[in-house]
Amino acid sequence: MASLSLSFTSMSLRPPELSSSNGNYGNILRKKPFSVSVAANSPAPPEKPEIELEFIGPKAESDGSYPLETARAISGEKLLRNIMLDNKIELYATYGKVMNCGGGGSCGTCIVEIIDGKDLLNERTNTELRYLKKKPESWRLACQTIVGNKENSGKVVVQRIPQRKK
Repeated sequence: MASLSLSFTSMSLRPPELSSSNGNYGNILRKKPFSVSVAANSPAPPEKPEIELEFIGPKAESDGSYPLETARAISGEKLLRNIMLDNKIELYATYGKVMNCGGGGSCGTCIVEIIDGKDLLNERTNTELRYLKKKPESWRLACQTIVGNKENSGKVVVQRIPQRKK
């Protein structure tokens, strides 16, 4: 049980003495210190499971490595699209930056590839099944992909703006 102690100072006014001839009413303001103790009986809320995300950039750097960005999200609380936008991780290719539907699932411009951690995401939605019919199973629409299920935790690796492998 945690305990918290606070100290306050109370102030009380004493009526002036009416018989004072020099107008000096003495110590009108009188301070009395007192303290309050508060006990916290409620335990801290349990930590919610988190999903760690790694985002691989679409193009290799001059040294051949791919840029990598990371983020964390509470399991089951956000769409992949929102996590990327909140963390300022580039989601759209050039066309998608101008012509995306804003997360409504009607344009297909927020395509990503799940490299690892597919089991930590929701199943493909009907919208994804329609837009991604001829795409690899690892491709998802970020606006339709829920990260986690409120109980699981782990790591998801995402390829931003995936390129069709030949």
